[in-house]
Amino acid sequence: MRLLFALLLFLSATATAVAERRVALVMVEDDYRMVRPLANPIHDGEAMEAALKKLGFEVVLETNRDLRRMRRALDDFRDDAKGADVALVYFSGHGVEISGDNRLLPVDADASSLDQLDKTSLPLEEVRAAVAATAKVGLIVLDACRSDPFSASSGDGRGVTALTKDVADKVKPGLGRVGRAENILFAFSAAPGETAADGTGENSPFTTALTKYLGTDGLEIRSVLTLVQQEVYDLSRGKQLPYVESGLPKLFFAAAAKEQLPERERLLLAMADVTPEMRGEVEQIASDADMPLAPLYGALIGTDTSHLSADSLNARLREAADAFVKVRSEMKTLASDDPQVTELRRQAEEQLSLGAFDGARALLAKAADIDNVSRQALKVNFVSRTLSEAATRFLSGGAARADLDYATAISDYESVLALYGEAGQTSLNLEQADRQSRTLEELGILYTTAGNVEAAGRAFTALVANLEQRSRQETDPSVKRDLAISHIKLANTEMAQGDLPTSLENYEAARDMLQDLTASVPDKKGWLGDLAMANDKIGNVLATQGNLGAGAKAYQQSLSIKQQLADAEPNSADLLRDLTITYDEIGDLARTAGQLDSAQAAFEESLRIRLVLADDRPDAPERQRAVAVSQERIGDVLRERGDAAGALGAYTKSQAIAEDLVRRDPNDTDLKRDLSISYAKTGNALNDQENWPAALASYQQALTVARDLAADDPGNTDWQRDLSVCLEKVAGVLDAQGNVGDALQNYQDSLVIADRLAKLDPGNSDWQRDLSITLSEIGMLETKQRHFEGSKKAFEASLEIRQKLAQSDPNNAIWQFDLVQAYINYAYVAKDPKAALTQALNLTLELDRTGRLAPRDKSTIKYLRGLLAKFNAQKK
Repeated sequence: MRLLFALLLFLSATATAVAERRVALVMVEDDYRMVRPLANPIHDGEAMEAALKKLGFEVVLETNRDLRRMRRALDDFRDDAKGADVALVYFSGHGVEISGDNRLLPVDADASSLDQLDKTSLPLEEVRAAVAATAKVGLIVLDACRSDPFSASSGDGRGVTALTKDVADKVKPGLGRVGRAENILFAFSAAPGETAADGTGENSPFTTALTKYLGTDGLEIRSVLTLVQQEVYDLSRGKQLPYVESGLPKLFFAAAAKEQLPERERLLLAMADVTPEMRGEVEQIASDADMPLAPLYGALIGTDTSHLSADSLNARLREAADAFVKVRSEMKTLASDDPQVTELRRQAEEQLSLGAFDGARALLAKAADIDNVSRQALKVNFVSRTLSEAATRFLSGGAARADLDYATAISDYESVLALYGEAGQTSLNLEQADRQSRTLEELGILYTTAGNVEAAGRAFTALVANLEQRSRQETDPSVKRDLAISHIKLANTEMAQGDLPTSLENYEAARDMLQDLTASVPDKKGWLGDLAMANDKIGNVLATQGNLGAGAKAYQQSLSIKQQLADAEPNSADLLRDLTITYDEIGDLARTAGQLDSAQAAFEESLRIRLVLADDRPDAPERQRAVAVSQERIGDVLRERGDAAGALGAYTKSQAIAEDLVRRDPNDTDLKRDLSISYAKTGNALNDQENWPAALASYQQALTVARDLAADDPGNTDWQRDLSVCLEKVAGVLDAQGNVGDALQNYQDSLVIADRLAKLDPGNSDWQRDLSITLSEIGMLETKQRHFEGSKKAFEASLEIRQKLAQSDPNNAIWQFDLVQAYINYAYVAKDPKAALTQALNLTLELDRTGRLAPRDKSTIKYLRGLLAKFNAQKK
């Protein structure tokens, strides 16, 4: 279909210097006697007749002909039009496929038996032969894939015959592929084997689109037909997509462009280039949100998605869908005292549903200008017109949100707040006050998304103040709940800025409010989920501050609430998933504290739930991915226990899932990163078993993936860090195999990355720890090569970093044992090695006494005591 009507445009161009004879036969059938009658074909034929005549075609219209008269019409067309340059046949009515042959049904088609249907239907081959004998260029347009012709359910009962089983097995509603289209273009209203809608108006969707875009100027011919295809696809919400088979001997081009295509047409053209996989994604999200396709395609096409993973893109599209649904609801319900403003808002809603975001915002801007002019000219209307303009600007912001145009949305929402400020707080009714609060919330979310955390904090601070005032004036407990959530959102921005004490205050304020609300309004189960979230947030802050005991208590409170909710709805996948998140947080905290039994128990419970969820939906990649993460966490704990074989088993299961997910979606960078990490984890377990060749192979697999990702995006700090870690994993095995030179080179390559990251963000403890590890390893290798000046410099730099980390969080068992290792390494080059070893032993004994020394590290005590004994013996 990408060629057909663009060809017509070419033929109709007034600039053409060659006079061509163009002929068309339009046949339409709707008054069927023995199959289901149709409502629109006559109207379709008349519309096509008018459109073709405008293009200079000689048109013959035949309506409701029996088979004999249809064949006579074809014979007359062949004779009268012979020698024409272009011949077109258009048919609107029922069409079916009988044992692989396409047939058009005249009004006297008889489906009482397969033989009768065969005898009373017109083979498409006869139409093709007539067109081929008439002109050099032939066009056959078939709006003939209507829904089941043999159903009497929607007919008037005039002898409609249901198919017998022997007929039904061989007859398929809709048309099949032609497969031989020499010098002819076949245009179908639906895909092969699919049926098309008759339409609820005067014309079918297919013919409506044809006549709408028939005269479009300024496009390459294939693009014109793309407009037809995508219009039908969009308005049918993905249920119908026209199809074309072309055997035309050459391409035709439309006249030169006169002006830019309208926004709707540009969107339809861009939709055609979206992959089938992404079409399916958009259709699913649109179906879930009960919304048209075009607005989602507009958001997709207008956004740079090249850096987004599949999960992130899905989340972005669902964000656009949610914004569309909200603004559509506002547009439907929000009234204005000015009928002109109301009408402009209604028109904007129509444009928004078509994906014409610029058009919608332009209409809303007109509506806002009307209110603005009125409020300035008529002071008596100042407040009402100001509030009306604020409402329109709010709608415009919502339209921009649905388009994922964050900058425009922010500008609109800031205008809304300014207008509310001019109107005065006392002028707002409940609906307007609620809209003001939502504007502040949307601004905070948008500023957060755009990366402006400081501005987001200002918006959420204003939101808290706004809701505090409303909570004193309004009795609705929902306002109090909104206030609690605003404290959480404000705290999130403070957490991102590193202000842990203030963020904790806001999280605790939210928790206290939600505790009171859930006690007084027990039927609001969603508010219990909010309370659990507040406890999770408190646990995160306390864990970051090193207050592990209090953090664990907060997580347990969250777990208790989530378990209560999950018990009430045992089939809710979302509630079960929330449970696993808190189990993971509890496990991570226990592991940090060196409580490996508790950590393993929490991770295993999380895995148990995730396996149930994955078994329920084995094709859901996010559920499989969650299982892989749990297996890795369990593997990490088993490694710390010294169970290398058990760890390898867990890592192998995780790796198999990661490999399968990458095979399914090789372009998802998040999945590729998961796979790199999985290879490295497997290498760790093999390294623990001293299986050097296998460990090296796994590490090199991890390094290959990490190199590719880091090269694709040098600015992605996570991927750069992954590359640094993988380089060191390979270096460690090379060192174990005696290849000290290559190992040292790998560590030095890693040092360049680690040092750059540490300087980029001195407050990032993970990057500081990474740098200390790299320096330590370089020091060891320099010592092996007897380069003592280099090893001394590396060990001292590593020790300095680890001392700072250990002092910043005395409860972090991992950082404390890192310091033990640093003292041991420093002893190689220290003036007083005994003092360094004594510090290492004392710290190790304290970790062991408090139950925070991992089992595999307990041998360090014996090792240090042995070294110190040797020093004491030498003194004697």
